[in-house]
Amino acid sequence: MTPTAFTVPASAGFQERILRRSGTIVVNMTTLRISEAASLLGVSDDTVRRWIEQGRLPVDRDGPMTVTGRDLAALTTSLGQAPEPGATAAVSARNRFKGIVTRVVKDGVMAQVEMQAGPFRVVSLMSRDAAEELRLEPGSVAVASIKSTQVVVEIPEERR
Repeated sequence: MTPTAFTVPASAGFQERILRRSGTIVVNMTTLRISEAASLLGVSDDTVRRWIEQGRLPVDRDGPMTVTGRDLAALTTSLGQAPEPGATAAVSARNRFKGIVTRVVKDGVMAQVEMQAGPFRVVSLMSRDAAEELRLEPGSVAVASIKSTQVVVEIPEERR
């Protein structure tokens, strides 16, 4: 018997493609309409259609245009990767202190970074990933940008 593919409504309004073989139902993949994919990503339907036209998002054109959840997840992951920041041309923060990292304490999720910038001791809490990405360790030269209640730590361009 040749498998017959069809879609059925699933929870949350999404669809799952089902294959029926000899009375057995096998869930194959989650499919989403263009509007559902756009809603999940917080973009317009037109943006999703542009990604499809550019080949960034494969589409199933049988019936209403749909995308698989797996393909949407892959695109979402690629969109979530920040581009390389490059050199900083301008920053809105006015209080920037270049100094030396004196202590880094990391746990499973967070990191506490202490710096000495001239006569000032600056402490910043950030994600562990951010501290590791910046390769912060005692002796590292860094810049603390203080804006409102947030302290942002940057690496000066000459160190990279």
